[in-house]
Amino acid sequence: QVQLVESGGGLVQAGGSLRLSCAASGGTFSINAMGWFRQASGKEREFVAGISWSGGTSTYADSVKGRFTISRSNARNQLYLQMNSLKHEDTAVYYCAGGAYSTRASDFGFWGQGTQVAVSS
Repeated sequence: QVQLVESGGGLVQAGGSLRLSCAASGGTFSINAMGWFRQASGKEREFVAGISWSGGTSTYADSVKGRFTISRSNARNQLYLQMNSLKHEDTAVYYCAGGAYSTRASDFGFWGQGTQVAVSS
């Protein structure tokens, strides 16, 4: 079974940085793409960034473009999200996901447990 486990969340001041990690295991070779989603309290789950299985292409939500960077380490089965210039509006639970190369949550069949990111205003 595919398992995804996020880490790296925490509390940070506005303007600061965090690096999220996602460790994948359990036959992850079958996953076509990886992505990050987030869900703020009382809001819908939102696409943040996605990356192809090869790591050659990536896409970002307009709200994070220029501030966040997604990357993947195939050898170590890890996904990363480098978050810079964090804003209070970035506060949310961040989820690692595996599935198709898509911005739709429904196209991702594997999900981590989530890691909380809180940005103080």
